[in-house]
Amino acid sequence: MDDKGRNRALMLASLVLFLLFLQFAYQSLNGDDPSHYSIEVVATYPHSEAAFTQGLVYHDGLFYEGTGRYGRSSLRITEESTGHVIEQVDLPHEYFGEGITILDGLVYQVTWKENTGFVYSVDDLTQVQSFTYSGEGWGLTHDGASLILSNGSSTLSFLDPETFQVMRTVDVNYNDTSVPDLNELEYVDGVVYANVWKTDQIVMIDPVDGAVIGWIDLYGIEEHLDSTEGINVLNGIAYNTETGRLLVTGKLWPNVFEIELVPE
Repeated sequence: MDDKGRNRALMLASLVLFLLFLQFAYQSLNGDDPSHYSIEVVATYPHSEAAFTQGLVYHDGLFYEGTGRYGRSSLRITEESTGHVIEQVDLPHEYFGEGITILDGLVYQVTWKENTGFVYSVDDLTQVQSFTYSGEGWGLTHDGASLILSNGSSTLSFLDPETFQVMRTVDVNYNDTSVPDLNELEYVDGVVYANVWKTDQIVMIDPVDGAVIGWIDLYGIEEHLDSTEGINVLNGIAYNTETGRLLVTGKLWPNVFEIELVPE
């Protein structure tokens, strides 16, 4: 696809998302669906402005983060309060790092167009395995039994964490309309949360059938950043099991935010 075609496709996808969100907001106001949230920032943490965030997990009081861009991709462990990097593994220059998740003491990381994933020890990020899969890799999470992978479309794929074979897929949809551009993922209490690329929206998904069961509107969260110079899109969702709150950030953002969901 040439640049003009790609731009038209992006504009069309953005229009579809905008119309879906307007429809969802209208139905929420009319009591048809209560799962529409705004957010309140309750805590702010430092984050590397050089980190092109593609995956974020909160585990044992630490952030695990996968970063992207060719020649700059990494997997790192950082302190919550300082942003200090405790451990870091740099990917070979031919890989563009994407989403990560932690399952059974292992960190899984996928790559964008290289059809390759890596598995590391959760303790010191020693690589213990690599694997292959079909299509692009964007976001990654798990439900305790399966890895859940997004590829920038409306499809979520459920992979066996040992064989990495696709066991099933779901099309994420709202009122029978597919929701495209699904990016970073987090699984919390039976719900998949997904950043929608180039928007301030997080969509809440039923992993059984792909139905959208809620939207989180993060409009205005950039106002809380220490600086907006050079920032890229909102991307990165983690979950703090102790507080029961989501943590969010963006590519090249100087902060991570702990947020409270406010029903609308």
